[in-house]
Amino acid sequence: MTSTAVPATPSAEPAGGPPAATAPARYPFTTFAISFGLVGLAGVWTRAAPALGLPRAVPQAFWAVAAIAWVWLMIAHAVRGLKSEQQLLDHLRHPAQGPIASLAPVVAMLLASDLFTWSPVAGRVLYLLALATSTVFAAWILASWFEGRLGLEAVHAGYLLPTVAPGLIGADVAHVLGYPGPAWGLFAVGAFFSVVMTPIIVQRLSFHSPLPEALRPTTAILLAPPAVAGLAWFTLHGFAVDPIGRAIAGVGVLVLLVQAMLLPRYRKLPFSLGFWSFTFPLAASVSLTEKWLQLLEPAGWRIYTGVLAGAFTVFIAVLAAFSLRPVARKLGISGHRTTIAAN
Repeated sequence: MTSTAVPATPSAEPAGGPPAATAPARYPFTTFAISFGLVGLAGVWTRAAPALGLPRAVPQAFWAVAAIAWVWLMIAHAVRGLKSEQQLLDHLRHPAQGPIASLAPVVAMLLASDLFTWSPVAGRVLYLLALATSTVFAAWILASWFEGRLGLEAVHAGYLLPTVAPGLIGADVAHVLGYPGPAWGLFAVGAFFSVVMTPIIVQRLSFHSPLPEALRPTTAILLAPPAVAGLAWFTLHGFAVDPIGRAIAGVGVLVLLVQAMLLPRYRKLPFSLGFWSFTFPLAASVSLTEKWLQLLEPAGWRIYTGVLAGAFTVFIAVLAAFSLRPVARKLGISGHRTTIAAN
């Protein structure tokens, strides 16, 4: 996604003097999609491990990578922000970048679910801090939208992130951490905003000008709500086949087919870090499919589980390789001159 940061205005210099220093722009919030995809990968292997008979160390390795990526991104954003003249509040108010900032606390919620297995107290503290941050940010950004200054042209599927993701993901994690009452409340919030926001986004995509190239990968986020809702429903209601679970799965299958039809358009896009927008929605869909395979136990279901987890891991590895190519070029590792968008 294109960075929306505005470079700082250089200070005045005498004519013919040295060029004025320019403060760096803030990093785009879309970089948090990297840690979001990595926690999704960890979740895929956490659900696959029992079916494949894998030791706990396998999914834990993925959780460790996701945690390191999240911490590194938080530090990188903080350090870059101190150097930039762009105000954080202005960055958060931007119609393209602002909603995606919600990924930072949402990823923390998912990390808290794993931390809880090692230290219940630490896991609960991290979750409650992340939930409070997500709640305040969701209320603030909704209030800013209600000012009436937001045009429909600015809307993209990333608007589901501050409104739907904290509710549905927060509900799943809350139940695991021993908060069943709040979990149902969060599920209701996520379901409500999924019903409210999805038609607005579909209207924007269908009846207005096409999204800019940098924003088109965000369309894949539409795949996330039914997948995350299905996972949360199994966690809250019980691991059994029921009409609600089937209904959620039906919506998920339809949205997945739509994304499959969009693949030719996605393939024409130049690679950018915005491609990480594909990762968590796909991870949630794979995880929900794993749950259904475990529930229905069709012939060869363990093999299907392994294939799905392996294929998604390869997808993440390919994205990571493309994302690191600019770094490799700077270090002199690669001599290829392929242009890759920075965000």
